[in-house]
Amino acid sequence: MLLRAFAFGRDRWDPTHRFETSWLLPPWALFAFRALFALYAFTTLFFRIGWGCTHPSSTPATAGDGDTTNTADAPVEVGGERCGSTKASFSFFTVLTYWGIAFYLLVAAVHTATYARNATSRGPLLARFPRPLQALHSLFYTTVITYPLLVTIVYWAVLYPTSFGAAGGFPNVYTAWGNASQHALNSLFALFEIFIPRTQPPPLVHLWWLIVILALYLGLAYVTLATQGFYVYPFLNPAENAGGRRGVTGYIFGILAGVIVVFGVVWGVVWVRRWVTEEKMGCKGKFAAGGRGSGVDQADPEMTMRAETGD
Repeated sequence: MLLRAFAFGRDRWDPTHRFETSWLLPPWALFAFRALFALYAFTTLFFRIGWGCTHPSSTPATAGDGDTTNTADAPVEVGGERCGSTKASFSFFTVLTYWGIAFYLLVAAVHTATYARNATSRGPLLARFPRPLQALHSLFYTTVITYPLLVTIVYWAVLYPTSFGAAGGFPNVYTAWGNASQHALNSLFALFEIFIPRTQPPPLVHLWWLIVILALYLGLAYVTLATQGFYVYPFLNPAENAGGRRGVTGYIFGILAGVIVVFGVVWGVVWVRRWVTEEKMGCKGKFAAGGRGSGVDQADPEMTMRAETGD
């Protein structure tokens, strides 16, 4: 089982280009949506960096998202330094996952464009990648449809009520927009990738890697404590946790259980979407012009029935 976690597989890689096509949208429309979402995500990230470096803040709040108003637990050199909160933001899981969403949408848009442009000649860029990179792209997709939902649940259920919620809401428009972008639209982007492309349910082995990545992030959180002197999330601080160290342990295992549940739900939703759209509705996929022959491959058991309904 452990060796399977490091195996890349020997079967044909995505012969019907599921990562680059949709059951609903033509390839160029799918590219446009992904590119637009990527543009918004990168604009949000870089605007927040610029804002954090031009509007130093020491407003006490512990929303746990790297916001410029979230520096109460940070030492003075982080809370008061220009760009201090921006530098500290790279320790927050919310921010790291948002960077992940932005880069995935950008990369997916590029792959979709290369499919739409080269469907009948060289094929999409992803199909020409070495197998390890293809496997990593698949894992990248799994993180994008799983972590944002976990972030949204934890933020609105745990962090918001004890920070901004307790204070009567967000203090200004900028803070409201930043949190809506990173704690609400992040899940919208994830839902788009769950429901619109023709992707398969993620391999079950990906759950192992999701847990490993979370464990590595937990290590980063405590490296941040050791090097910068503050807890990235208040529930990791035994002094602020009602249960002390046991409470911290409970939160850690609660998030572990949460990612397992979210992965299971996402897996089921993707399976149901594929079954409904392809088997019940007959929507086998919107392929590039002239690329239907390359889009329907007998090596893919999902595409061997009713292949003539490619539109």
